[in-house]
Amino acid sequence: MKLPIVAYGDPVLRKVCTDIEETYPDLQQLISNMFDTMYAASGVGLAAPQIGLPIRMFIVDTGADEDGKNGYKKVFINAEILEESGEPWAFNEGCLSIPDIREDVMRKPDIRIKYFDENWVLHEDQVTGMPARVIQHEYDHIEGKLFTDKLSLLRKTMLKSKLDSISKGNVRTDYKMRFPKQNKKR
Repeated sequence: MKLPIVAYGDPVLRKVCTDIEETYPDLQQLISNMFDTMYAASGVGLAAPQIGLPIRMFIVDTGADEDGKNGYKKVFINAEILEESGEPWAFNEGCLSIPDIREDVMRKPDIRIKYFDENWVLHEDQVTGMPARVIQHEYDHIEGKLFTDKLSLLRKTMLKSKLDSISKGNVRTDYKMRFPKQNKKR
């Protein structure tokens, strides 16, 4: 089932999320719904706060390359980034909660992360390149941070009116959204 994505300005996007237990109600259905929602919005990652849940869970699917290889698809529950390393590099990022805004963001290329998967198996992985970047973006969500927080003060000031418009629902998307300053869904 496709769920509405919470738009910029909603307080849930600024909450540091809480860990969940293996007994979290209907977890497998929630994971399935999150993948349906992400794919319908043409995303490569989606965090629980983006669907209104302040829990430490996110999903990633970077898709396969032209040869049908190198796909990276995972569920991250109660994740903790243990280390970020390497020379930071810029990449033009966007966010399903902040449609129509893309900005260059600096991130380190290598991470070490500990998390549970959807079967409650504990992992500690080294991840590099684009998957690491997507993980860092989604991890920021469960820490109450957005990619716009990484921009310069000048750039944030220049985007303020666009961000305010998004929170009021003055944006068009091909997916359902919930806007904090509007009482209806789109």
